[in-house]
Amino acid sequence: MLNRAEINHRLQGLGINPTQQRVSIASCMLAQPQHLAADQVLAMVRAEGANVSKATVYNTLALFARKGLIREVIVDPSRVFYDSNTDPHHHIYNVDTGALEDVDASEFPVPEMPHLPEGTVAEGVDVVIRVRNNA
Repeated sequence: MLNRAEINHRLQGLGINPTQQRVSIASCMLAQPQHLAADQVLAMVRAEGANVSKATVYNTLALFARKGLIREVIVDPSRVFYDSNTDPHHHIYNVDTGALEDVDASEFPVPEMPHLPEGTVAEGVDVVIRVRNNA
């Protein structure tokens, strides 16, 4: 777990102004390898005594994802998780339980990239395998 000074340094290194609210949100996200929805982050940060709005949490998580501090994992159009593990990996999402698990990239290699449109570069590849419980 990173202390506040380490979090400040990491945020500054990414060009993010380390406000008290951003540091609280980063502290929550980076406490351990985890997948959290924005509402979970909001509840955790508030439980620690931080005065933070829902909009601030959503905007901060989006900023952290854009800057590469965390990963955004969209499992369906209405469900987004934020992943503290930014190393290359994939996910298995259980649509019945809502559980999201990491899959090491070496366990599921992605084939070669297709030809990309002229003037573009690949930003990343996200693989989410959706599963259901046996009935």
